[in-house]
Amino acid sequence: QQIQNLEAINATQAKRLDADMDRIAELETDVELHHARMVELGDSLGFKFDYYDGMRIYNTFQAHQLLHWASGVGMQTELKLALFEAFFSRREDVNDSTVLMEVVKRVGLDTVEAGCVLEDGRYAEPVREEQQLWLEREVHAVPTFYFQQQYIVPGAQEAEAFTRLLQKIHSKDENTIT
Repeated sequence: QQIQNLEAINATQAKRLDADMDRIAELETDVELHHARMVELGDSLGFKFDYYDGMRIYNTFQAHQLLHWASGVGMQTELKLALFEAFFSRREDVNDSTVLMEVVKRVGLDTVEAGCVLEDGRYAEPVREEQQLWLEREVHAVPTFYFQQQYIVPGAQEAEAFTRLLQKIHSKDENTIT
């Protein structure tokens, strides 16, 4: 009886393992499709996405503190684009202080001041507050586009997704005005 029970348990576990492996394969396919879509979109905009096996996600808290600082001197967009290039095109670790300083220098910002920003953490709290705000709005993916404080477009989408949403917003706005 015990042997039969063990065989039944093993068979059940094997079925679960097969289902889990199938789901992992589906997720890998989803990721590959997402990467292919991003590469295609990037190519159409003159940006190189260089996905590779073993690519990892880095903590971007320091980078976000620098972005907060850069916004105050009118250079946030330039720094953000340079950080994207560093990570997606140059395979650089955007959590590494040396890399961050090189990126800051590339866009013409003051590396001494940037170092002080990271050292004293003056923008840490505002960055955490902004992070919490987006989490409260159920934003968990990058990129996520948020329109009029209520419409969310998560992930890399085709232009048609944005067109449909903007037409919907426009339609609602027209109905509200009349």
